Amino acid sequence: MPPTPAVVDDTRRPMTVRLAAPRGFCAGVDRAIQIVERALEKYGAPVYVRHEIVHNKHVVDRLKAMGAVFVKELDDCPDDRPVVFSAHGVPKSVPATARSREMLFLDATCPLVSKVHVEAERHHAAGRHILLIGHAGHPEVIGTMGQLPPGAITLIETVGDAETFVRPVHAPLAYATQTTLSVDDTAEILAALKRRFPELPDPHKEDICYATTNRQEAVKRLGAVSDLVLVVGSKNSSNSVRLVEVAQRAGAVAAHLVDDAAQIDWAWFEGVRSLGVTAGASAPESLVQGVIDAVCARFDAEVSEDDGLRETVTFKLPRVLTA
Repeated sequence: MPPTPAVVDDTRRPMTVRLAAPRGFCAGVDRAIQIVERALEKYGAPVYVRHEIVHNKHVVDRLKAMGAVFVKELDDCPDDRPVVFSAHGVPKSVPATARSREMLFLDATCPLVSKVHVEAERHHAAGRHILLIGHAGHPEVIGTMGQLPPGAITLIETVGDAETFVRPVHAPLAYATQTTLSVDDTAEILAALKRRFPELPDPHKEDICYATTNRQEAVKRLGAVSDLVLVVGSKNSSNSVRLVEVAQRAGAVAAHLVDDAAQIDWAWFEGVRSLGVTAGASAPESLVQGVIDAVCARFDAEVSEDDGLRETVTFKLPRVLTA
């Protein structure tokens, strides 16, 4: 007897799904994760990691299962086990303390964040007061401000901060930015600063990293043609949160941040015919595929990928892990 044919649900609503390109892991995130993985291979478990290596719950949970132990401070680490510093960077006091305790430490700071640190030190050495555009409490901002003595850097979070900032007496000014900011928001803040302080010099290169910029440009294209945009990423991921904001400004009727497919509220899809999907720089592609699979299970989805930039940037691992 021939098998019973599968029942086709002709009631499923058509859905156009566009995937942003580029999306997901950037070179700095990929490098940081590899550093933890290689350290576990070379030294065995446990390997300690100061703060989340990158801001993604699924990545952190997977590394925990492999033997990584995530801690808040070096005080939580034993002297005789390796410790990895997160991709966001750390204040200078952290590696100094690790050296004083003769710890084996591996610095997974993104090279583009390290570039901002070097830039801040150069400005300080030249006698300039530094305006750091960024978000208070973000690990990257804490790390950058911790490169210099207290008072050497003023944090500027908003246009309002730029308008009310009081220059230290006779101090020439410079600025730097957190690497994961909204390009458009940062431009507004810079415009306010330049209006008040026309002599303010430009950085050598744009501090907002290539991956943040590329992902924001890609989601702008999605937002302009999508009823709904889903951004795969964690709530504590600055670049992921910015993607939601950029999608909404670009014209998406709605945009939501989800850690994974399980967080999708299907009520968001009422009346939706076109869906855009992207992922923050610390979100694995497997989570994006999970979202696509969930959408395809409920709708008659036609999935395509935008013809966006193809990133080829890679960063070298620490020599101690490749020898």
